[in-house]
Amino acid sequence: MALRRNLSRAPASPFVGVPARYFHSTRPKRFAAPVPRAVPLSRLTDSFLDGTSSVYLEELQRAWEADPTSVDESWDNFFRNFVGQASTSPGISGQTIQESMRLLLLVRAYQVSGHLKAKLDPLWLEERPGDDVLDPAFYGFSEADLDREFFLGVWRMAGFLSENRPVQTLRSVLERLEQAYCGTIGGRPRRFGLEGAETLIPGMKEMFDRAADLGVESIVIGMPHRGRLNVLGNVVRKPLRQIFSEFSGGTKPVDEGEGLYTGTGDVKYHLGTSYDRPTRGGKHIHLSLVANPSHLEAVDPVVAGKTRAKQYYSNDQDRTKNLGVLLHGDGSFSGQGVVYETLHLSALPNYTTGGTIHIVVNNQVAFTTDPRAGRSSQYCTDVAKALDAPIFHVNGDDLEAVVHVCELAAEWRQMFHSDVVVDIVCYRRFGHNEIDEPSFTQPKMYKVIRNHPSALEIYQRKLLESGKISKEDIDKLNKKVNTILNEEFQNSKDYVPNKRDWLSAYWTGFKSPEQISRIRNTGVKPEILKRVGEAMTTLPENFKPHRAVKKIFDQRRQMIETGEGIDWAVGEALAFATLIVEGNHVRLSGQDVERGTFSHRHSVIHDQETGEQYCPLDHLVMNQDEELFTVSNSSLSEFAVLGFELGYSMENPNSLVLWEAQFGDFSNGAQVIFDQFLSSGESKWLRQTGLVVCLPHGYDGQGPEHSSARLERFLQMSDDNPYVIPEMDPTMRKQIQQCNWQVVNVTTPANYFHVLRRQIHRDFRKPLIVMSPKNLLRHKDCKSNLSEFVDLAGHPGFDKQGTRFKRLIKDQNNHKDLEEGINRLVLCSGKVYYELDEQRKKTERTDVAICRVEQLCPFPYDLIQRELKRYPNAEIVWCQEEPMNMGAYNYISPRLLTAMKALGRGTIEDIKYVGRAPSAATATGFYSVHVKEQTEIVQMALQQKPINYPF
Repeated sequence: MALRRNLSRAPASPFVGVPARYFHSTRPKRFAAPVPRAVPLSRLTDSFLDGTSSVYLEELQRAWEADPTSVDESWDNFFRNFVGQASTSPGISGQTIQESMRLLLLVRAYQVSGHLKAKLDPLWLEERPGDDVLDPAFYGFSEADLDREFFLGVWRMAGFLSENRPVQTLRSVLERLEQAYCGTIGGRPRRFGLEGAETLIPGMKEMFDRAADLGVESIVIGMPHRGRLNVLGNVVRKPLRQIFSEFSGGTKPVDEGEGLYTGTGDVKYHLGTSYDRPTRGGKHIHLSLVANPSHLEAVDPVVAGKTRAKQYYSNDQDRTKNLGVLLHGDGSFSGQGVVYETLHLSALPNYTTGGTIHIVVNNQVAFTTDPRAGRSSQYCTDVAKALDAPIFHVNGDDLEAVVHVCELAAEWRQMFHSDVVVDIVCYRRFGHNEIDEPSFTQPKMYKVIRNHPSALEIYQRKLLESGKISKEDIDKLNKKVNTILNEEFQNSKDYVPNKRDWLSAYWTGFKSPEQISRIRNTGVKPEILKRVGEAMTTLPENFKPHRAVKKIFDQRRQMIETGEGIDWAVGEALAFATLIVEGNHVRLSGQDVERGTFSHRHSVIHDQETGEQYCPLDHLVMNQDEELFTVSNSSLSEFAVLGFELGYSMENPNSLVLWEAQFGDFSNGAQVIFDQFLSSGESKWLRQTGLVVCLPHGYDGQGPEHSSARLERFLQMSDDNPYVIPEMDPTMRKQIQQCNWQVVNVTTPANYFHVLRRQIHRDFRKPLIVMSPKNLLRHKDCKSNLSEFVDLAGHPGFDKQGTRFKRLIKDQNNHKDLEEGINRLVLCSGKVYYELDEQRKKTERTDVAICRVEQLCPFPYDLIQRELKRYPNAEIVWCQEEPMNMGAYNYISPRLLTAMKALGRGTIEDIKYVGRAPSAATATGFYSVHVKEQTEIVQMALQQKPINYPF
């Protein structure tokens, strides 16, 4: 039904008159009940395909004859036009309205179900189901009716059938229907080479040329392994010598000015690239292929996010200059859930890209799985029907048909700004990879394939038979291509790679992990803080917020005015606001980020009478770009939305892009993005990103699905060496640059402010994982003073370094540099600190020091050693809320031991663990048990007797 709804919105489109064979919908149900007289003609013909319908048509006609207003207006128009036209058209005086309607229903049946007879499979292996609704006899027509003339002129639905000939024979109508709907194009509203799907290349080239003609300037491409090199070499125009070089000797190191850097690299079928290429129409178009892992379809949302970012930075407000194109396999398109998650973003206001073009290279087998075992629907593309997206099915052996639908897909996207799908039904001539023998599992298919000519051979034969080209011309072309390939292969032996291509204009000057980047201050001048603080706490005069929200904003205004009691939400807002007034783009996305899952953020507030929305951070400066700050409640998706934000963050480094999980526990729904992109993308593909991921974490007795963001997983994926202390001198330190990402568990609003600003105020980018709090959002002691946000570098009484993020917060009792009287040093991270500090005050323990490790990864060896020196006689305790096999313990202990050994300070037995016992579940589901466990953890961490075994 996709076509019907889309075309009804744009009846004057260039697609009027295009055969509806290009579209499909679910086969209609057959009605057995009388036709409601109020049902419009168009609605009725969508589903009224039962041959017994003439009874109801007669009833409808009689009702109209008695009272034209008793039927829907569309029926009234139909009957009036038919009666008037039939009386003036010779040769059809015997045609009844019932016959006309039966013929109309037959036409509609071809439009709806004709694809079932289309010649889509080049191997002719598929046993396609027949359908009696395509049989003229089903509608009461016989052999004797074939040469009768029928009037078509009044049928808007007939469209192309009338062809300015309002009277046609039934035979000619049926021939036209068969040609239109049952040819090599059918429609509905891995070796890694392309053998068997060669027509993809000319199809894509024509698609891109047509898109360029229609205004597209940049295309972001995501695709799996199959055909990747063909696309790189022939469509993107990556130099063939570079491709040959990568396969013959591997990627050579890239000179970064201060040493060579290649990362770990990746298999060649995963690598991305970008090039500018000319089009046949004389324009230039920028093509970028996004690097991706073997996890099929995982790149889909990344492409969408990168495309959206390109549209923002190029002021492409109508979304016609930047286009996303995704290539899929048939098995993965129907089988991978992220496909639907990505499709689901297509029309959402802050995620739409104006339509993505999807190309399915339909092998008719997924590795060794037959379609009947790989999906439950007729077509692999049926998931796209949820969007009303037009779906083009085309025989991959018919080159001109493939080119035609690819051009049509580009036209559709540019005109209607919505997704469109091209399903190229082809085959895989060889196995999935070099060691695969496909005849093991598909003997019948590969018996046919061995004797089946290639698409090139088929098209060559067609051209020769047409007389448009000679055998000599073909030989000349083949010789020219082989000469080019041989020359490029020879040149590949001396090929030297250029600087990595992520350093586009936006990324110029950013450092690699081998280049030293100086540490910068992140504090802000007090007058700027006051100014943006006032703006972000001021509401329009006539705006009527909820009473509780009004109270919150009044309290925030007081915080700014007094400079005291700054809470978490205000600290975050100050970070956003100061970055925005500095000209940086800030984008925050997630399922409940506008209000905040815990009703703490209120970045968008609602008028309680009109429903009007107001975002204070959109009004920090005069004439502020309305998209400079973007905050959006996302769809209920982790995988696709996180992937989208990752792609968005990769386009331009001068943006703070954040994704916040509803609860940190739920982030495991996006584990592929963490594992394959975020934690390893720079190492594999030399791509940096400064994406921030906020994961609410903390044990509050809410059960095993609302406590833990799985801190241990992020630390386990960190690549810093636990047994080597890196260079820690501030002027020489490259620790963070050489680590794959940062993991923090921050405990003050000011430190959160600085860690966010740090993401922008340095000349490299690293992902930041924040174990964001829950109960600290309103904790009475989790407050900061405005002076902690201010840059007071050089002022008397302040650190000459200025104000920066604190990787470790020392004990708040202001101990001297040497405190021999302290007999226990408790190291912790996160909100458990406040419980420990409260217990220490309650028990008046003056011999215990508590230090907060705010940055877990990379490990702050220098600051840890500073504290170890400060307390030379202290027993060392690591305290955490999480079970022993979770949390930070297994990451902290070897690194803490390395720091201790460097000071001659004991063995692993000297590190005492306090926390929950090992567990399969992250937390108990019984609140009373939680309280008991939490109490015992805090007491044990501070007790005077030695700790012998972890709690």
